[in-house]
Amino acid sequence: MRLNVCIAAALAALSLPAGAAAGTVFLLDGRGWGHGVGMSQWGAEGYARHGYGYRQILAHYYPHTQIGIAQPRDVRVLLGQGKDSVRIGSSAPFVVVDAIGRKLHMPARAVVVDRRFTLRHLKLRQPLRFEAGAAPLEVDLAGYRGDVVVKAKPDGLMVVNVLPLDRYLRGVVPWEAPTGWHEQTYEAQAVAARSYTLATLKPGQDFDLFSDQRSQMYGGIRAERTETNLAIGATAGQVLVWRDRIIPAYYFSSSGGRTSSIHDAWPRAAQVPYLVSVRDPYDYLSPHHAWPTKVLTAASVASVLKVPSVLDVEVVHNSSGRARAVRVRTPSGWRVFPGAVIRSKFDLGSMDFDLHALALDDPDRALYGSSVKLTGFVRGLGHARLQQLTQAGWVTVRHLRVAPDGRFAVTLRAAASTEFRLAYNGVAGDAVGLQVAPRVLVSADGARLHARVSPALPLQVQRLTHSAWRPVARSRGVFDRTLRPGSYRIAVLGAHGYAPQISQAVSLRGV
Repeated sequence: MRLNVCIAAALAALSLPAGAAAGTVFLLDGRGWGHGVGMSQWGAEGYARHGYGYRQILAHYYPHTQIGIAQPRDVRVLLGQGKDSVRIGSSAPFVVVDAIGRKLHMPARAVVVDRRFTLRHLKLRQPLRFEAGAAPLEVDLAGYRGDVVVKAKPDGLMVVNVLPLDRYLRGVVPWEAPTGWHEQTYEAQAVAARSYTLATLKPGQDFDLFSDQRSQMYGGIRAERTETNLAIGATAGQVLVWRDRIIPAYYFSSSGGRTSSIHDAWPRAAQVPYLVSVRDPYDYLSPHHAWPTKVLTAASVASVLKVPSVLDVEVVHNSSGRARAVRVRTPSGWRVFPGAVIRSKFDLGSMDFDLHALALDDPDRALYGSSVKLTGFVRGLGHARLQQLTQAGWVTVRHLRVAPDGRFAVTLRAAASTEFRLAYNGVAGDAVGLQVAPRVLVSADGARLHARVSPALPLQVQRLTHSAWRPVARSRGVFDRTLRPGSYRIAVLGAHGYAPQISQAVSLRGV
């Protein structure tokens, strides 16, 4: 009797949950720069270039507000804190006034205020106010309008610039709006900055404003430009008002096409009708309007987020279309990261981003000539392609048809071991290997051994001797000979493009 045996693959299938694959990559696309609340500066410039005046620009970004007039006043800007010393001087004589009104007249030079200065002037009581004479004061070689107050604190000296509001704005507007912009943009910026300043004053504290992005960028005299000074003068006293109150007119660089409501950006903040999400059609002028696509592997995401491994990543959007949170699927379940955390960890320009996915599952090892099903999923992308690595490089073998849930399946014939990947536009996922083993048919007919290997690869006939398999014959593609009794098997030890394969054992009997 003739016994035919068809040998299946020796490796078990690797089962991965949906969304997990060695070939998974995430494509991060985003837009804009900044927190997104209030006026987009690039969008405002776009409106100005399209003929809109500053009042129209402000009405668009701060709906339900009106222009009001505020009385002039001084503001206090923190220039430094925790300092061991500070150098203050002027090109003209100036005056130091202490807390009880004592005055110390200083010549046109610089003095270093530190512990030794305090010991030399024991009668002067803190804080000390440096008042300019005929020329502005300099603090550590940078010029500032108004006065400078130095106060000793437990961690060192605090230095505060005290000056009229619009003199302060002269050092803000040019550092917040680039050179060469439209005058209407500068005027809108001046009104927004003035409104923000007056709405965020802190009378009970040592200073009102930081000199950096925590409040507004402030450069003092070195920042001033003629065109921005004119805009500040043209809008003197003008502020944005809602219900007779000056509003904190937040602004930022670039929206990517739509601003954010204050509650979406900062969930603890109360929603107000003048800080809502609005369309920003002219923000396309911004270099940050749309970011270059960033490709993230599952391994890189896991490394940044300090999780053991990542199977999938999804963005949860808020009502302004920005990332409220990001859900990360790990082997132990879903973890949720706030959008602000993801922005910080991946150094993103804003929270207006999306994560698309290309995932190709690891296929099972296949037999030569069999049908292989390649599966995976595509999320948030258009026409993705399945590519195969050939001698000519990566070649597209299928344009994918994706189901509503993002899954796809492609059936191909297993001809040789190869690699596949998914591609979208100019971006490709990691390669996934397909191992193809030769198909081995072996049978025993009395003392005769019959074997066929497809494709016709070198084969080795092995005989079981003293619990070890030892080679007794070799051939290529086909073997058909009479052998002495015993247990035999066929081994294909591997060849270029094919995985090793060993048949089951068959027994030969004597004639």
